[in-house]
Amino acid sequence: MAVSAAQVKELREKTGAGIMDAKKALEEVNGDMEKAAEVLREKGIAKAEKKADRVAAEGLTGLAVKGNVAALIEVNSETDFVAKNDQFITLVKETAELIADQKPADQEAALALTTKSGETLAESFVSATATIGEKISFRRFALVEKTDAQHFGAYQHNQGRIGVITVLEGADETIAKQVSMHVAAMHPTVMSYTELDPEFIHDELAQMNHKIDQDNEARAMVDKPALAHLKYGSKQQLTDEVIAQAEVDIKEELKAEGKPEKIWDKILPGKMDRFMLDNTKVDQEYTLLSQVYIMDDSKTVEAYLEAQNAKAISFVRFEVGEGIEKAENDFAAEVAAQAGL
Repeated sequence: MAVSAAQVKELREKTGAGIMDAKKALEEVNGDMEKAAEVLREKGIAKAEKKADRVAAEGLTGLAVKGNVAALIEVNSETDFVAKNDQFITLVKETAELIADQKPADQEAALALTTKSGETLAESFVSATATIGEKISFRRFALVEKTDAQHFGAYQHNQGRIGVITVLEGADETIAKQVSMHVAAMHPTVMSYTELDPEFIHDELAQMNHKIDQDNEARAMVDKPALAHLKYGSKQQLTDEVIAQAEVDIKEELKAEGKPEKIWDKILPGKMDRFMLDNTKVDQEYTLLSQVYIMDDSKTVEAYLEAQNAKAISFVRFEVGEGIEKAENDFAAEVAAQAGL
């Protein structure tokens, strides 16, 4: 039977399918709208299955705040071009809002949620894969909750490729957002040095000292003095005994320099601050509170927040594609294969 333009338009609005796909589906079922939608859905599943093994490492993060609940999500596509597609952007926005509103317990529960269109979230991603033409996947989400007395800092960077949610107690939303900007830029992985694994600290310190060895080779070529190895990398390693010995060593240095003992108490605090700074490089790399605050480089994040009568409670940071091994495409080989060469 002949299919009208109005029928095609209605089916397209209902399913998001292309004009020719909608027309063919309607013709296949003699204009039955429900059956045509089912045909398109089945074809969409088939298309999505064909794309299931493809690597999707581009995409966007999504943020949604609903009262005392905030959701951060990552949705992946195969190319950054598709990540700018209006349909893709809408899917990310609506998914984040759905997660914040429904608060699913895990990924399986999230994919089973019902969307505005009446399909499950899982089905909406199958549909998106079919209509957009690339593998579209819902990779992960995080739910963050706060009390009425706390503040969210919600921030996205680099056109949504990085998303951050921070919770502060005290201060206000402006400072909370600034801390989220810091997290986006400096990429801390944990809040405090107490969360670092001792073996991780040991390995990172070894890497830092290896880098010093490399630098010293270059310095020797231009007759510059060698840099000393780092003995410690974290506050975890700075026991009371280590700190006490550092004070003794500094006093010996002051004595050797001929500094009058009566002024040691004025010099010692600054020297100890320097000792702490030089021996917590791993903390500064990976822990939020120990990092130098990008909005005020005279203070660590912890010191800045203390000055604002605030405390960092938690943070979560997603960066699109992190941890996904991207395929290395041989473009020349791909062209040759398609040309049958």
